[in-house]
Amino acid sequence: MSELLSYEEAASRFDPVLGLEVHVELGTATKMFDAAPNEFGDAPNTLVTPVSLGLPGSLPVLNEKALEYAIRIGLALNCEIAETCRFARKNYFYPDLTKAFQTSQSDEPIAYDGYLDVELEDGTVFRVEIERAHMEEDAGKNTHIGGADGRIQGADYSLVDYNRAGVPLVEIVTRPIEGAGERAPEVAAAYVQTLRDIFRALGVSEARMERGNVRADVNLSLRTSPDAPLGTRTETKNVNSFRSIERAVRYEMRRQGAILASGGSVTQETRHWHEDDGTTSSGREKSDAEDYRYFPEPDLVPVAPDRAWVEEIRASLPELPTQRRRRLKDEWGFSDMEMRDVVNADALTPIEQTVAAGASAEAARKWWMGELSRVAKDRSCSLTDLPVTATQVAQLQGLVDDGTLTDKLARQALAGVLDGEGDPADVVEKRGLKVVSDDGALTAAVDDAIAANPDIVEKIRGGKVQAAGALVGAVMKATRGQADAARVREIIMERV
Repeated sequence: MSELLSYEEAASRFDPVLGLEVHVELGTATKMFDAAPNEFGDAPNTLVTPVSLGLPGSLPVLNEKALEYAIRIGLALNCEIAETCRFARKNYFYPDLTKAFQTSQSDEPIAYDGYLDVELEDGTVFRVEIERAHMEEDAGKNTHIGGADGRIQGADYSLVDYNRAGVPLVEIVTRPIEGAGERAPEVAAAYVQTLRDIFRALGVSEARMERGNVRADVNLSLRTSPDAPLGTRTETKNVNSFRSIERAVRYEMRRQGAILASGGSVTQETRHWHEDDGTTSSGREKSDAEDYRYFPEPDLVPVAPDRAWVEEIRASLPELPTQRRRRLKDEWGFSDMEMRDVVNADALTPIEQTVAAGASAEAARKWWMGELSRVAKDRSCSLTDLPVTATQVAQLQGLVDDGTLTDKLARQALAGVLDGEGDPADVVEKRGLKVVSDDGALTAAVDDAIAANPDIVEKIRGGKVQAAGALVGAVMKATRGQADAARVREIIMERV
């Protein structure tokens, strides 16, 4: 492992400058330039066409839906949409693209000159300037066999799956992000999370980072002060979780800080991120744009989006996540901390849907942030992967509200729903969970408890009213928790 400064020392001695390149795979039915299906998880090399494989004589055709999605992203990021743009060939050795170049956009992107306001944990808003958002195709996937860590170093051979080759991408490139200081790791992670939320809101991608739908290349350089020239940057490739983005920035600040503090020079290079120990390692010396020998793609005509169409797309944009969160927070009366917890748990949409189905915001939050979050953690899945709908949660709360269930019985009913036993009312019927509120049955249970606990009865009659709790507990036990506790207490006081 490289020599490292403490994070505190690195942040105090040097000014970090970030640059983030975020790739998002678009959720179109087919690939960027051909009719091969754009799907995930199929057998290797089954989702290909001659265009995907770059075979001689095959010609690309731009996917119109991918263009629309790229424009949606550009508009959501407050970008200018180009009146005309074109594709270019990015020449570089791509073993996972058989044509040995990537079709991308160079000096003429579809969207440019935008910005994104990013809200941090404490409510601080940090503006990130967007240089460009351009369209390109993804490469295939290399699998290295025989090495210790799955990397090419030490591998015996490599396999290539071209299913991903040609999948539509939009790459979003920031301008240098200055002024973040010691909060640079937090800013980087929050920026990518905000983008992920926007992609989902726009409906342009599933944006599942664990599948590689969203990947970030993290550029970082250090300088001695905000007034000094930019330092030499490194680019940590393909970081695909918010936590890892934050850790990668922290590690590179510590590593580069140690180099600079000892009088050394940082090498401009790409670096690999190692999730297991939170470190980066050298990849290759970083090429500049001219090294890719970009030139216009001769097989694709320039793209000139109709201005009326662009305005139609602008008018169709949904409410974006930041505005939605602020609106819902006000409507629901949640505190800043409550809302942050909801957002961090990915519970905002389930809660919103549960409220729409008739539950109060507080009750919806209680279920999704309480019992359902616990179950999701136990099952190692997300909230939205649980086999329960927002409507069912609202129905469950309705049974509590009308006195059919206590909270304890409602949790039992929820367990039945999660086990596939039907809607809450069905589970209540099948399991016999309904609250016992019939005075005759409750009075009989109270009389049994009184007869079995004469010492407690004497305490109550002697003025120790709180002792009635023991009798309530006995009745609840006898009725398997199905008695109406409040009515039980009333009957106890009447009988005693």
